Amino acid sequence: MTEIAEELRRRQRAHVEAAIGRFGPSLEGRVAVVTGAARGIGRSMADGLLRSGAAVVSADKTWGGSEEYRKALEHGQHSMPFDADITEDTDLDRLYDATMERFGRVDILVNNAGLVSETLFAPLGHVKLLDTKDSDWEAMFKVNVFGTIKVTRRFVRPMLESGSGSIMNIVSSGVLMTSNGGAYYGARPWTTEMPYQATKSALTTATFYLAQELFNEGIAVNAIMPGHTRASWFDATARAFTESGGGVYFMRPLVCEHMLPLVLFLAAQPAEKPPVTGRLFHTPDWNYDHGYGDYRTWYDHDVPAEVEEGYQRLESVLPKFWRAGLGRAPFDAERVAFAAAMDKLELLASRDDES
Repeated sequence: MTEIAEELRRRQRAHVEAAIGRFGPSLEGRVAVVTGAARGIGRSMADGLLRSGAAVVSADKTWGGSEEYRKALEHGQHSMPFDADITEDTDLDRLYDATMERFGRVDILVNNAGLVSETLFAPLGHVKLLDTKDSDWEAMFKVNVFGTIKVTRRFVRPMLESGSGSIMNIVSSGVLMTSNGGAYYGARPWTTEMPYQATKSALTTATFYLAQELFNEGIAVNAIMPGHTRASWFDATARAFTESGGGVYFMRPLVCEHMLPLVLFLAAQPAEKPPVTGRLFHTPDWNYDHGYGDYRTWYDHDVPAEVEEGYQRLESVLPKFWRAGLGRAPFDAERVAFAAAMDKLELLASRDDES
């Protein structure tokens, strides 16, 4: 397993370097603002943009556990950390003023800051819709929808002045619907993620409408769905899931860096051409289609030891359901494979008890 993990890490680094080499020249001199950038996916995207030659403003509400990283950004020639709650107008006004004073322009906005179910309903993150309170919905929409719109209203201004720019909204694959010749149905309502998925659905729809509004202004607006990612909250939730008797916390997660090729592509769009806009991208599929590895290439093998043990057991009995790209069908093939593997593990355990 160690050899497999090392080989995957090597491939991941190679794909990231290839993307930086391809898109970096177009990012030299551009200025990016990334919200929720102190840790996890946001930090990875901010770092990738920095390494590609862009100047980056990394905004976050809290920097707990990332103090050393914050200090490094403070001393960087092209980086600026900033404390900002995206739900507070005063914070956002200060963030905007500081960005324009330091860099004088904004070309890229990554709306990554968000409240997730695993934080609001820590640590497991799953509460039935009818068991949620009004305050849960208000808190989620305040951050994920209204906060994101507040940020966008401000940082679109310099883009409108320059006649170019790229805005990316980070959403979730849980917003997807599908149809098999009849009525549409949700891709994965079994994950019990309200009101989180409601906010991401609202943000996805807003992305489409804003993209149309800004199309003739030369500004791209797109939504990005990460894969099942080891974000900043992941380890605590995975441990709690196992301790609660839930077994393994779904499939093995992906490293945050799997987002970088797509983010760099969207950030580096040339101003002189009509932009790629008004799209909802599923990152693992985009990676596969553009030569940046299939889903399993981006697996994270650096999870805590007790979590890793569970994934190794799961993968030892997992059905061979993969095909080219991501193993999906009109129904959620991953869910079926996961459930089958968990059933097999339970059967094996019961046999061991009997013997």
